[in-house]
Amino acid sequence: MDPILYWNEVALEANRVSHTNGKNEQTGPTLSSRALAIVHLAMYDAYAGVRGNPLTPINLSSYLPGLPNPDLNASAAAATAAAAHATLSILFPSQKSFFDLKYAQAGLQGNGLQEGVEFGRLVAQRILEKRQDDPNASDAGYVASMARGDHRPDPDNPGQGFHAPFYGANSRGFAVTDRHELDAPPQPGSSEYRNALQEVQGKGIAPELMGTLPPGLSPRDANETLIGLYWGYDGAAELGTPPRLYNQIVRAVAIARNNSVDQNARLFALVNAAMGDAGILAWDQKYIHDLWRPVVGIREDDPSLGPAGMGNSSSNTLSEDSDPSWLPLGAPKTNSRTMEKNFTPPFPAYPSGHATFGAAALHITRLFYGVTSRSNDDLFDNLTFVSDEFNGISRDNKGAIRPRHDRSFPGGLWQMIVENGISRVLLGVHWVFDSFAVDRSDNPDLSRNVGGVPLGITIAEDIFNNGLNMSNVGPRL
Repeated sequence: MDPILYWNEVALEANRVSHTNGKNEQTGPTLSSRALAIVHLAMYDAYAGVRGNPLTPINLSSYLPGLPNPDLNASAAAATAAAAHATLSILFPSQKSFFDLKYAQAGLQGNGLQEGVEFGRLVAQRILEKRQDDPNASDAGYVASMARGDHRPDPDNPGQGFHAPFYGANSRGFAVTDRHELDAPPQPGSSEYRNALQEVQGKGIAPELMGTLPPGLSPRDANETLIGLYWGYDGAAELGTPPRLYNQIVRAVAIARNNSVDQNARLFALVNAAMGDAGILAWDQKYIHDLWRPVVGIREDDPSLGPAGMGNSSSNTLSEDSDPSWLPLGAPKTNSRTMEKNFTPPFPAYPSGHATFGAAALHITRLFYGVTSRSNDDLFDNLTFVSDEFNGISRDNKGAIRPRHDRSFPGGLWQMIVENGISRVLLGVHWVFDSFAVDRSDNPDLSRNVGGVPLGITIAEDIFNNGLNMSNVGPRL
């Protein structure tokens, strides 16, 4: 049995359950990515510490500095299990009985079990201590701006609050060597912004409002609706968050390529450290730029609308692109027991968290397998993937079961990175430049430092090229 894949699956189940059982442990994109980073880095250091001893030398350098050498007879599987069990039990205390069961079912046997367990628990303790001062996702003390263009709550869900306004600025990095930043997004009034507005106004509109679209705007078709929903995982019951989705994809690649345990230890540590840093840096940039979401930007496009609106004495005719009644298809409220409405996420638009997480996780996987280009790859050849949004079990927010969809990606993980980014436009919750700038042919323009895909790629390349080492990057504030 591969202990990395085993405990990765347990960690992903913890993510799913935490968004289903109402206990609110490590929920939302920021805290869930942090939790998965902690668990997988602990697993990695526990495993690498044992595998790197003089009896079984292997080139797996430790993440944490200053770890003692484990006993020469320590079991790597036992160390991995103990590190995973200890971190998961602290992060998700309501699920401890489940972790106990999985620990028992791991079937640890052979020599060095106690020595391995002791080392794994020590590693878990050390990494939890290193992250003990991390901020939470509370919005206590946060005051939203009323300025035109700034983020405010979804008018169709006005009590939603704000997710993690202080998390990014007050967190220290996991493995990055720099606090990477983005250029400012296109601003209202620019042609690039207007093109993005018209795109999402047509492609992201709620189904019941499609008949209200002005002539010339392209509506969303059935395939685009599927793409938007396929990549959801917006904290939904039975699904969890995007970091779980991207781990599921990486698992499919790792299993298909028959990775060794050594390879999986390194790969999943890289992937989850990258997403841990993606959650920090994306949320820092979100609240720096504080860009409104389409549901506010389209409804208040005319300068006379909104809390900072100013009347026009010469005309009361709304701007061509303004629609005060516009609503999006929305992030899917999948498996809601009370048939809740879809929604716009409760944090600023720029950059897209999905785009940043997805690019960080999937590009660092590409780098792991030697793919450095920013173009299609063959890492998903002969593979398909079933999103839990379309697994034949999950229900939409009206209670209907979505059909199972087995999706191919002939362009590999690069195709996934791009499709994942554009999916948020098709839900109507993001502008396209939240994921990437586009050229005149509407293809991603990655020569510009705009959006979550460039940020995620930068994070991936930083961590991969500089080694998986504990970051010295401190909080911004």
